Amino acid sequence: EGRQAFSVRMALGALIIKERLGTSDRETVEQIKENPYLQYFIGLTEFKQEEPFHHTMMTHFRKRLGPDIINQINEWLVTEEVNQMTPDRDEITNDEDEHPSDDDENQTGSQPTAGQPSKQQPHSTPTHRGKLILDATCVPADIAYPTDLDLLNKSREKLEHMIDVMHQPLRGIQPKPRTYRKKARQAYLQVAKQRKVSKKKLRKAIKAQLQYIHRNLKHIEELAQQSGLHLLSTRQYRELLVIQEVYRQQKEMYDKRSNRIEDRIVSIEQPHVRPIVRGKAKAPVEF
Repeated sequence: EGRQAFSVRMALGALIIKERLGTSDRETVEQIKENPYLQYFIGLTEFKQEEPFHHTMMTHFRKRLGPDIINQINEWLVTEEVNQMTPDRDEITNDEDEHPSDDDENQTGSQPTAGQPSKQQPHSTPTHRGKLILDATCVPADIAYPTDLDLLNKSREKLEHMIDVMHQPLRGIQPKPRTYRKKARQAYLQVAKQRKVSKKKLRKAIKAQLQYIHRNLKHIEELAQQSGLHLLSTRQYRELLVIQEVYRQQKEMYDKRSNRIEDRIVSIEQPHVRPIVRGKAKAPVEF
Protein backbone atom coordinates (compact mmCIF):
# COMPACT_ATOMS: atom_id res chain seq x y z
CA GLU A 1 0.00 0.00 0.00
CA GLY A 2 1.21 3.48 -0.85
CA ARG A 3 0.94 6.68 1.10
CA GLN A 4 -2.58 7.84 1.84
CA ALA A 5 -3.73 10.70 -0.37
CA PHE A 6 -5.22 13.85 1.16
CA SER A 7 -7.42 16.39 -0.55
CA VAL A 8 -6.35 19.95 -1.24
CA ARG A 9 -9.11 21.18 1.06
CA MET A 10 -7.69 19.19 3.96
CA ALA A 11 -4.14 20.38 3.31
CA LEU A 12 -5.06 24.03 2.80
CA GLY A 13 -7.53 23.99 5.69
CA ALA A 14 -4.91 22.57 8.06
CA LEU A 15 -2.45 25.31 7.09
CA ILE A 16 -5.10 28.00 7.59
CA ILE A 17 -5.98 26.60 11.04
CA LYS A 18 -2.30 26.56 12.01
CA GLU A 19 -1.80 30.20 11.01
CA ARG A 20 -5.02 31.45 12.61
CA LEU A 21 -4.44 29.64 15.92
CA GLY A 22 -0.68 30.18 15.98
CA THR A 23 -0.03 26.60 17.08
CA SER A 24 2.66 24.07 16.26
CA ASP A 25 2.14 21.12 13.92
CA ARG A 26 1.41 18.73 16.80
CA GLU A 27 -0.98 21.14 18.50
CA THR A 28 -2.77 21.83 15.22
CA VAL A 29 -3.49 18.14 14.69
CA GLU A 30 -4.65 17.84 18.32
CA GLN A 31 -7.02 20.78 17.88
CA ILE A 32 -8.48 19.26 14.71
CA LYS A 33 -8.85 15.92 16.48
CA GLU A 34 -10.95 17.39 19.31
CA ASN A 35 -12.95 20.07 17.47
CA PRO A 36 -15.84 19.02 15.17
CA TYR A 37 -15.98 22.47 13.57
CA LEU A 38 -12.34 22.24 12.47
CA GLN A 39 -12.93 18.75 11.09
CA TYR A 40 -15.82 20.05 9.02
CA PHE A 41 -13.62 22.92 7.85
CA ILE A 42 -11.01 20.55 6.40
CA GLY A 43 -13.66 18.50 4.61
CA LEU A 44 -14.48 15.58 6.91
CA THR A 45 -18.09 14.41 6.62
CA GLU A 46 -18.39 13.14 10.20
CA PHE A 47 -16.70 13.62 13.55
CA LYS A 48 -13.78 11.28 14.23
CA GLN A 49 -11.90 10.90 17.49
CA GLU A 50 -8.64 9.88 15.86
CA GLU A 51 -6.11 12.11 14.14
CA PRO A 52 -7.02 12.79 10.49
CA PHE A 53 -3.31 12.69 9.59
CA HIS A 54 0.09 12.57 11.26
CA HIS A 55 1.58 15.87 12.32
CA THR A 56 4.59 15.32 10.03
CA MET A 57 2.24 15.71 7.05
CA MET A 58 2.06 19.44 7.79
CA THR A 59 5.58 19.78 6.39
CA HIS A 60 4.48 17.92 3.26
CA PHE A 61 1.47 20.24 2.91
CA ARG A 62 3.69 23.31 3.09
CA LYS A 63 5.97 21.94 0.38
CA ARG A 64 3.12 20.99 -1.96
CA LEU A 65 1.17 24.21 -1.41
CA GLY A 66 3.87 26.78 -2.03
CA PRO A 67 3.42 30.56 -1.97
CA ASP A 68 2.48 30.65 -5.68
CA ILE A 69 -0.45 28.28 -5.23
CA ILE A 70 -1.67 30.04 -2.10
CA ASN A 71 -1.51 33.42 -3.87
CA GLN A 72 -3.47 31.97 -6.79
CA ILE A 73 -6.15 30.68 -4.43
CA ASN A 74 -6.37 34.11 -2.83
CA GLU A 75 -6.87 35.68 -6.27
CA TRP A 76 -9.66 33.21 -7.02
CA LEU A 77 -11.40 34.04 -3.76
CA VAL A 78 -11.14 37.79 -4.36
CA THR A 79 -12.38 37.44 -7.94
CA GLU A 80 -15.36 35.38 -6.84
CA GLU A 81 -16.20 37.92 -4.15
CA VAL A 82 -16.03 40.78 -6.66
CA ASN A 83 -18.29 38.89 -9.07
CA GLN A 84 -20.86 38.43 -6.33
CA MET A 85 -20.69 42.11 -5.43
CA THR A 86 -21.09 43.28 -9.07
CA PRO A 87 -24.68 43.14 -10.48
CA ASP A 88 -25.26 40.85 -13.44
CA ARG A 89 -25.19 42.42 -16.93
CA ASP A 90 -28.51 40.78 -17.84
CA GLU A 91 -30.15 42.37 -14.81
CA ILE A 92 -28.84 45.78 -15.85
CA THR A 93 -30.21 45.27 -19.40
CA ASN A 94 -33.62 44.22 -18.12
CA ASP A 95 -33.69 47.20 -15.79
CA GLU A 96 -32.93 49.55 -18.67
CA ASP A 97 -35.75 47.99 -20.73
CA GLU A 98 -38.22 48.54 -17.91
CA HIS A 99 -37.04 52.13 -17.36
CA PRO A 100 -36.21 53.72 -20.74
CA SER A 101 -34.13 56.85 -20.89
CA ASP A 102 -35.35 60.34 -21.72
CA ASP A 103 -33.95 60.11 -25.25
CA ASP A 104 -36.04 57.02 -26.00
CA GLU A 105 -39.17 58.73 -24.73
CA ASN A 106 -38.47 61.80 -26.86
CA GLN A 107 -38.02 59.64 -29.97
CA THR A 108 -41.32 57.81 -29.44
CA GLY A 109 -43.17 61.03 -28.76
CA SER A 110 -44.17 60.05 -25.27
CA GLN A 111 -42.69 63.09 -23.59
CA PRO A 112 -44.82 64.02 -20.57
CA THR A 113 -46.73 67.27 -20.76
CA ALA A 114 -47.06 69.88 -18.06
CA GLY A 115 -49.03 68.59 -15.13
CA GLN A 116 -48.62 64.97 -16.22
CA PRO A 117 -46.36 62.87 -13.96
CA SER A 118 -43.36 61.22 -15.51
CA LYS A 119 -43.43 57.45 -15.97
CA GLN A 120 -39.70 57.14 -15.40
CA GLN A 121 -38.77 55.72 -11.99
CA PRO A 122 -35.48 56.58 -10.31
CA HIS A 123 -33.00 53.70 -10.35
CA SER A 124 -32.42 52.47 -6.80
CA THR A 125 -29.13 50.86 -5.85
CA PRO A 126 -29.28 47.50 -4.02
CA THR A 127 -29.16 47.83 -0.26
CA HIS A 128 -27.71 44.39 0.49
CA ARG A 129 -24.28 43.12 -0.50
CA GLY A 130 -24.58 39.38 -0.09
CA LYS A 131 -25.69 36.82 2.48
CA LEU A 132 -24.97 36.74 6.19
CA ILE A 133 -24.85 33.26 7.74
CA LEU A 134 -24.97 33.05 11.53
CA ASP A 135 -24.07 29.80 13.28
CA ALA A 136 -25.69 29.80 16.71
CA THR A 137 -25.25 26.10 17.41
CA CYS A 138 -23.23 24.61 20.23
CA VAL A 139 -22.13 21.08 20.98
CA PRO A 140 -22.66 19.79 24.53
CA ALA A 141 -19.49 18.48 26.15
CA ASP A 142 -19.49 15.16 27.96
CA ILE A 143 -17.71 16.26 31.14
CA ALA A 144 -18.46 15.99 34.83
CA TYR A 145 -19.87 19.07 36.50
CA PRO A 146 -16.74 21.04 37.35
CA THR A 147 -15.93 22.61 40.69
CA ASP A 148 -12.82 24.53 41.65
CA LEU A 149 -11.80 21.98 44.27
CA ASP A 150 -12.25 18.99 41.95
CA LEU A 151 -10.35 20.72 39.16
CA LEU A 152 -7.43 21.52 41.45
CA ASN A 153 -7.35 18.01 42.88
CA LYS A 154 -7.27 16.49 39.41
CA SER A 155 -4.50 18.88 38.39
CA ARG A 156 -2.47 17.90 41.44
CA GLU A 157 -2.83 14.18 40.71
CA LYS A 158 -1.70 14.64 37.11
CA LEU A 159 1.33 16.66 38.23
CA GLU A 160 2.28 13.91 40.67
CA HIS A 161 2.22 11.35 37.87
CA MET A 162 4.39 13.64 35.71
CA ILE A 163 6.92 13.90 38.53
CA ASP A 164 7.07 10.10 38.73
CA VAL A 165 7.75 9.86 35.00
CA MET A 166 10.40 12.58 34.94
CA HIS A 167 12.20 11.18 38.00
CA GLN A 168 12.45 7.69 36.53
CA PRO A 169 15.94 8.20 34.97
CA LEU A 170 17.19 9.69 38.26
CA ARG A 171 16.27 6.73 40.45
CA GLY A 172 19.22 5.77 42.64
CA ILE A 173 20.96 9.06 41.89
CA GLN A 174 18.81 11.50 43.85
CA PRO A 175 15.67 11.11 45.97
CA LYS A 176 12.27 11.79 44.51
CA PRO A 177 10.84 15.22 45.35
CA ARG A 178 8.25 15.21 48.11
CA THR A 179 4.72 15.75 46.90
CA TYR A 180 2.76 14.93 50.10
CA ARG A 181 0.17 13.19 47.92
CA LYS A 182 -1.41 11.25 50.78
CA LYS A 183 -1.94 14.35 52.90
CA ALA A 184 -3.23 16.25 49.89
CA ARG A 185 -5.66 13.45 49.07
CA GLN A 186 -6.95 13.32 52.65
CA ALA A 187 -7.39 17.08 52.77
CA TYR A 188 -9.41 16.93 49.56
CA LEU A 189 -11.64 14.05 50.69
CA GLN A 190 -12.43 15.69 54.02
CA VAL A 191 -14.22 18.45 52.13
CA ALA A 192 -15.39 16.62 49.01
CA LYS A 193 -17.34 13.99 50.97
CA GLN A 194 -19.38 16.56 52.88
CA ARG A 195 -22.81 17.44 51.53
CA LYS A 196 -22.74 21.01 52.73
CA VAL A 197 -19.47 22.85 52.98
CA SER A 198 -19.11 26.32 54.42
CA LYS A 199 -17.34 28.98 52.41
CA LYS A 200 -14.58 29.16 55.00
CA LYS A 201 -13.79 25.43 54.77
CA LEU A 202 -13.99 25.45 50.99
CA ARG A 203 -11.65 28.41 50.75
CA LYS A 204 -9.20 26.70 53.10
CA ALA A 205 -9.29 23.50 51.03
CA ILE A 206 -8.71 25.43 47.79
CA LYS A 207 -5.76 27.22 49.35
CA ALA A 208 -4.21 23.89 50.36
CA GLN A 209 -4.58 22.44 46.86
CA LEU A 210 -3.09 25.58 45.34
CA GLN A 211 -0.05 25.22 47.58
CA TYR A 212 0.41 21.56 46.61
CA ILE A 213 0.15 22.42 42.92
CA HIS A 214 2.61 25.29 43.29
CA ARG A 215 5.12 22.94 44.95
CA ASN A 216 4.67 20.30 42.24
CA LEU A 217 5.14 22.83 39.45
CA LYS A 218 8.44 23.87 41.02
CA HIS A 219 9.55 20.23 41.20
CA ILE A 220 8.70 19.74 37.52
CA GLU A 221 10.66 22.85 36.60
CA GLU A 222 13.71 21.51 38.44
CA LEU A 223 13.36 18.04 36.91
CA ALA A 224 13.00 19.57 33.45
CA GLN A 225 16.48 21.05 33.77
CA GLN A 226 17.93 17.67 34.72
CA SER A 227 16.04 15.02 32.75
CA GLY A 228 14.07 17.18 30.29
CA LEU A 229 10.41 17.43 29.32
CA HIS A 230 10.83 14.96 26.45
CA LEU A 231 10.05 12.14 28.88
CA LEU A 232 6.45 13.31 29.00
CA SER A 233 4.03 12.14 26.36
CA THR A 234 2.31 14.57 24.03
CA ARG A 235 -0.86 14.46 26.08
CA GLN A 236 1.03 14.98 29.35
CA TYR A 237 2.92 17.97 27.97
CA ARG A 238 -0.33 19.49 26.73
CA GLU A 239 -1.97 18.88 30.10
CA LEU A 240 1.01 20.50 31.83
CA LEU A 241 0.44 23.70 29.86
CA VAL A 242 -3.27 23.60 30.69
CA ILE A 243 -2.62 23.00 34.40
CA GLN A 244 -0.29 26.00 34.54
CA GLU A 245 -3.11 28.16 33.19
CA VAL A 246 -5.60 26.55 35.58
CA TYR A 247 -3.31 27.37 38.50
CA ARG A 248 -2.99 30.98 37.35
CA GLN A 249 -6.75 31.40 37.02
CA GLN A 250 -7.59 29.73 40.32
CA LYS A 251 -4.88 31.68 42.17
CA GLU A 252 -6.16 34.95 40.75
CA MET A 253 -9.76 34.14 41.72
CA TYR A 254 -8.62 33.09 45.20
CA ASP A 255 -6.67 36.30 45.76
CA LYS A 256 -9.50 38.49 44.47
CA ARG A 257 -12.21 36.45 46.23
CA SER A 258 -14.04 36.15 42.93
CA ASN A 259 -15.75 33.33 41.05
CA ARG A 260 -15.38 34.78 37.56
CA ILE A 261 -12.46 35.09 35.20
CA GLU A 262 -12.09 35.46 31.47
CA ASP A 263 -11.71 32.23 29.42
CA ARG A 264 -12.14 30.09 32.49
CA ILE A 265 -10.97 26.50 32.05
CA VAL A 266 -13.40 23.89 33.39
CA SER A 267 -11.80 20.73 31.99
CA ILE A 268 -8.15 19.73 31.70
CA GLU A 269 -8.78 17.23 28.91
CA GLN A 270 -10.97 19.69 26.98
CA PRO A 271 -9.69 23.19 27.77
CA HIS A 272 -11.74 24.68 24.92
CA VAL A 273 -15.04 23.89 26.68
CA ARG A 274 -16.79 26.96 28.06
CA PRO A 275 -19.86 27.24 30.31
CA ILE A 276 -23.05 28.69 28.83
CA VAL A 277 -25.70 30.24 31.06
CA ARG A 278 -29.03 28.88 29.78
CA GLY A 279 -31.27 30.02 32.61
CA LYS A 280 -33.12 26.71 32.73
CA ALA A 281 -34.65 25.52 35.98
CA LYS A 282 -33.11 22.06 35.68
CA ALA A 283 -29.67 23.10 34.41
CA PRO A 284 -29.03 26.85 34.59
CA VAL A 285 -25.46 26.38 33.32
CA GLU A 286 -24.48 23.94 30.58
CA PHE A 287 -21.09 23.00 29.14
